[in-house]
Amino acid sequence: MSISGAIRGGLALALLGLAGFSGWTFSLPAATPTAEAPAVPPEEAAAMLAVLRQEGDDRPVIAVVGLNDATETNDYIATTGILRRADIADVVMLAAGPGAVRLYPALRVQPDATIAAFDAGRPQGADYVIVPAMSRDDDPVVMAWLQDQFRKGARIIAVCAGAKVVAAAGLLDGRRATTHWYYRAEMLERNPGIDYAANRRMVFDGKVVTTTGITAVMPMMLTLIEAIGGRSKAEAVARDLGVDGWDARHASAAFAMTRPFAITVLANRLAMWNRDSWGIDLQPGLDEVSLALVADAWSRTYRSQAVTLSGNTAAVESLNGIHILPDSGHDGWPAERRLPISPDERPADALDRALETITDRYGEATANVVAMQLEYPR
Repeated sequence: MSISGAIRGGLALALLGLAGFSGWTFSLPAATPTAEAPAVPPEEAAAMLAVLRQEGDDRPVIAVVGLNDATETNDYIATTGILRRADIADVVMLAAGPGAVRLYPALRVQPDATIAAFDAGRPQGADYVIVPAMSRDDDPVVMAWLQDQFRKGARIIAVCAGAKVVAAAGLLDGRRATTHWYYRAEMLERNPGIDYAANRRMVFDGKVVTTTGITAVMPMMLTLIEAIGGRSKAEAVARDLGVDGWDARHASAAFAMTRPFAITVLANRLAMWNRDSWGIDLQPGLDEVSLALVADAWSRTYRSQAVTLSGNTAAVESLNGIHILPDSGHDGWPAERRLPISPDERPADALDRALETITDRYGEATANVVAMQLEYPR
């Protein structure tokens, strides 16, 4: 085939692909419907607290597990940071193997222990296991460990698409559950025995709890704090986070693939010549929940990536003892390309400010794409 023929053939395929994409795009709804989050019956909320309540006087152990190659940023960091600031349990960050945990879409952290080391030191298992979204749902080490922890009596809390991991381990068969809106159809197709529960940010069935998308971490962790430490403790942490309420109300219909979402993602992806890196200075005592929310948001625009900065390669310890590894040195990083994390700003306010700044920089459509990925009811 001649070069010109190959080019014509390539163009024809590209046009066919574009036509197919266009057809798919215009088949999507023009917008998500305006939806009201229905009230959650008080008895349902009370039942969840009862399931999560710790029996006995021993200080509970909560294990947050992750894969080393890609675990969701907020699912891993914010869960730990929120629980540790409550000081109602020993919270341990675990990794499937040795070495750092590279988070998605931003940040790297040094875990407290491997799964194997945790098992050696605590053969009776954790009291609670938090399962974030991971790069793969069927890692054999994680699968076997989750099944073992469940057999030993741990309550399993899957945040965001961590529900797919728990489902792959066989722990959601025949149970009510939810997950991130984007992965719901995939999870139900793979696991048809799951009873999907709409209009709930958190769903429990027996000793297994699941949540909707990423920002459901905050109400879920506050619910767990309330179950273990009481209402007043949860209220104090909520004030510290800038969260007004943490019940299970959720308008599921407000989160879905739409035409504006798809078009904005495509346009931002195609603008390959216009990519930004935004630096975040790592300072000892930095609020890790604010860091996770801001870095996650700025790394989901399809136009930008958050990068952590430090004067050396050593891990920096956050406010609640999470060891965050820098991506780059801060020397020469321009001031106008830095994202401030203020110690005086509450994490929920930091997220709102990030979305406002993303709007100013990239437009409302991109900010909406970020909020939709975070499943954040703005």
